Amino acid sequence: MSIAQKTALTPQQYLEQERQAELRSEYFDGQLLAKTGSSADHCTIVGNIAVGIRQQFRNRTCEVFMNMMRIKVIKSSSYFYPDVVAVCGKPQFEDKEQDVLLNPTMIIEVLSPSTEQYDRSTKFEHYRSIESLVDYILVAQDKIHVEHYVRQSDRSWLFSEYKSAEEKIQIASIGCELSVAEIYEKVEFESQSESPSKS
Repeated sequence: MSIAQKTALTPQQYLEQERQAELRSEYFDGQLLAKTGSSADHCTIVGNIAVGIRQQFRNRTCEVFMNMMRIKVIKSSSYFYPDVVAVCGKPQFEDKEQDVLLNPTMIIEVLSPSTEQYDRSTKFEHYRSIESLVDYILVAQDKIHVEHYVRQSDRSWLFSEYKSAEEKIQIASIGCELSVAEIYEKVEFESQSESPSKS
């Protein structure tokens, strides 16, 4: 991900430009942040998560989208591309293009050296203002480590973390369970002893 650059674009101008662009960029606080390519492990983890959730959404009014679905943070007129986003209930879109989701229930970001601080701070700060969002999950790609934030009734966030392939993550807002082993399936770490079992 490239360094953020100030732009004179309004949010609407950004969206019009973004829909025609070959490369994706996020937009926040009057800045454009270009999205770059992802590592093989990053793509594998994103795919594992999306497939695991989609299988549990069969015959349910829930949807899961991978990293091409934009979300809009209405309060800050910002646009982001989460790695995985899920919504239960009827998806609300900004317009008839149906490429900007307004009411995510859960967002997952897979961390990388270039985006970790951004995902933990800037993105989470914006995401917290989305009224529909209940779960925010951060997944490391260089080791087994999943961080789970759940919005509470008093607007605080309950934090849990998982560091073992044997653990399971309950995502009550979307009625799903993900095993840590499933998230990291086919991902090999430098320390082989930490790699989850392969199917």
